[in-house]
Amino acid sequence: MNLRDHPISPDQQIQLLSRRCEQILTEPDLRRKIENSAKTGKPLRVKLGMDPTAPDVTLGHAVPLKVIRQFQEFGHKAVLIIGDYTARVGDPSGRNTTRPVLSPEQIDDNAKTYVSQVGKILLTDPDHLETRWNGEWLGKMNLLDIIKLASRKSVAQMLDRDSFKERFQTGGDIRIHEFIYPLLQGWDSVVIQADIEMGGSDQLFNNLVGREFQKEEGQDPQVVMVTPLLVGTDGHAKMSKSKGNYIGVTDPPAGPTGMFGKIMSLPDHLLENYYTLLTDDASEQFQPAIRDNPRKAKSELAKKIIAWLHDARAAESAEAEFIRTTHGGIPQEMPEISIDSGPHKLPQILVKAGITPSTSEAIRKIKEGAVKIDGQKATDHQAEHVFDKPTVLQLGNRKFVRIIPIAGK
Repeated sequence: MNLRDHPISPDQQIQLLSRRCEQILTEPDLRRKIENSAKTGKPLRVKLGMDPTAPDVTLGHAVPLKVIRQFQEFGHKAVLIIGDYTARVGDPSGRNTTRPVLSPEQIDDNAKTYVSQVGKILLTDPDHLETRWNGEWLGKMNLLDIIKLASRKSVAQMLDRDSFKERFQTGGDIRIHEFIYPLLQGWDSVVIQADIEMGGSDQLFNNLVGREFQKEEGQDPQVVMVTPLLVGTDGHAKMSKSKGNYIGVTDPPAGPTGMFGKIMSLPDHLLENYYTLLTDDASEQFQPAIRDNPRKAKSELAKKIIAWLHDARAAESAEAEFIRTTHGGIPQEMPEISIDSGPHKLPQILVKAGITPSTSEAIRKIKEGAVKIDGQKATDHQAEHVFDKPTVLQLGNRKFVRIIPIAGK
């Protein structure tokens, strides 16, 4: 559709885009850019940078991606920057310790999954999506280029950043290369001439650096739009692969470790936040539902998210599988591990399978009668077991793993 003929006015676009945004810097600039785009017919370039530090795109990433999808539907173009170069530096955003450096091979492998997974959320045709790798320009910079870039910010300005300020005040370690990261991300905006940059609220400092650099380079500074950080399944920390509290956009819909099960495990206090950030439901619709029946509201949320990322049939099947599983049934799909036939003591197998974090926890669960082997309760933690056929281990009604004996052992 031609931008000049778009049926949604600039004010309506801003109202819809604002739902998931914690800050817009600045809203008058955003309105001006949208109005100019409508007059000229030239789409806005909406930037999102993603460093491939882990293989999965999570629902946390999906929040700013969902805003970008709205921009695409309004006729604008997403510019996805895969930070294959900045990932080698490590984003210090929100971290109280220096981020471990990944190998080039790890980064490249993770990046391939990012490109494929964002297609679950964004329009991927060339008119709506441009994918760039920032090694394309950052990899060509020499030492003098880096020194010139570093000269644009003072140490005092860098220490004003929350994560650096906290570490500095508590005597924590701050490495010089971490100061470089926001500068490189800011330079990305100059190179691709971003009109808007999306990100989580922990990216505000980095995004504003890009706005400043564009102004210094004579470009129209980008509008910075940041979304709230989605809290993970643990109920208190930012959703993160490293914390293990994430839901991946490519997680299987059903099963004990699938989307439906993970969403049903969310604490009730997160429901309003998830409905606001991940669905298009009106607050007057979901707030009473959450208040009156949190469990049912959680089930509806799970179906909405699965239907969005997979399809409606997958959502209905996942709900049916969850009901069957939580009423004593065995799921059709579950994680599998391969081991020799044994004999093995059960606590060590539960740890190896990832069902319990330690052997002491495994022993406690066995004594409580919470562990089953092929549906039969296990009560002796010292007993030895031989696995000569595929066997299902179960902890409670949510955790399952299938033991596959290695042939010939």
